Amino acid sequence: MLNPLNPLHRRTALRFTTLIGAALVLVACGGGGSSAPPAGASASSFTAGPITGFGSVIVNGVRFDDSSASVSDDDGNSRSRDDLRLGMMAEIEAGSVASDDSGSRSTARAIRFGSEVVGPVSSVAADGTSLVVLGQTVQVTATTMLDDRMVGGLAGLVPGTSVVEVHGVLDVSTGIFRATRIEPKFNASLYKLRGVVSGIDKTAQTFRLGNSGETISYAAIAASVPASLDNGQLVRVRLQTTQVAGQWVATRLDGGARRMDDHDEAEIKGTITATTFDANKMFSVNGIAVDATNATYPKGTAGIVLGATVEVKGSAANGIIIATRVAPEDQNDRDRGEFELHGMISAHDPIGMSFALRGITVHYDGAAVEFRKGSAANLANGRNVEVKGLRAADGMTLAATRISFED
Repeated sequence: MLNPLNPLHRRTALRFTTLIGAALVLVACGGGGSSAPPAGASASSFTAGPITGFGSVIVNGVRFDDSSASVSDDDGNSRSRDDLRLGMMAEIEAGSVASDDSGSRSTARAIRFGSEVVGPVSSVAADGTSLVVLGQTVQVTATTMLDDRMVGGLAGLVPGTSVVEVHGVLDVSTGIFRATRIEPKFNASLYKLRGVVSGIDKTAQTFRLGNSGETISYAAIAASVPASLDNGQLVRVRLQTTQVAGQWVATRLDGGARRMDDHDEAEIKGTITATTFDANKMFSVNGIAVDATNATYPKGTAGIVLGATVEVKGSAANGIIIATRVAPEDQNDRDRGEFELHGMISAHDPIGMSFALRGITVHYDGAAVEFRKGSAANLANGRNVEVKGLRAADGMTLAATRISFED
């Protein structure tokens, strides 16, 4: 924990007050505070990143037992763990992480998830690699999961009519969102957007976000908007679903530095959203302050720049991650994006060579599928298996690369 009497720690806090006080910074999953760990807990951890598996919730390679965890969304609403889906960005407060030859595990205490954009689709690229939502470019990659309610996938979206919810990360250096999951949003009661303020007009009480030429009016909530709101700040806004006089109307604007509780262990995967990376090695990831003064850099520091996707490990004290290791995410690892599922097989189709596992259809017709402790002939409804696989071409199902029998 940072000691206010320690000169080094005082300088750390002061530098972050300057860094984050210059922007209204929000975390990728929302701007609320963390849930406190249970009284008497001797060790705790914080992990943030995309959900890449179930059978426990898997984030950043750690399997979290979620059976007793509270679950909430980025508006603070209580949710069910059944609402969690592959590709959602999540923050997990948990006990200590134990690792052995079989992997890393912990017990989740609180899980929080949220999206970056909710809004109407205005266009979809012919090659399916991007779409524009609320004026924002959303990049679709080989690891972007599509909700199975998206009939026809991206090709089934109707510009001007379809409304979607985008989970992912924002590259603030380009204003482009890299989607980790896209879902249809039927009967949306509000739209949502996160981005960097530009073109602010404090007299008209309007601004724009990111690459969008769309104008947002904050006149209706001006009394609750900080006077310090200005260009270059990262904010999240909720919007009415109908424009007024050609402007989107803000109903809520969130700002302020993301606050975490202290944790013995902290690991976050996300994009650098603010940086003064120099001799001080100070920056923020998804709006969370990082002090990397004494961290190791196994891949060097050249890639630690605004907008870069990084993995940070360390501990958390006074709302700051004290990093012990910082590394840019490898593009090849990101593009491969293996998912993992554990559970009981249902809807087995031996002719079509597929089955359902935790609500996800898994195909095993690829010649490269590896079987462990059994073969394809042993697949049957009710069998417990572990599946590792890649997103299939349809974006909604998994193509198995390995199937292991667990009973």
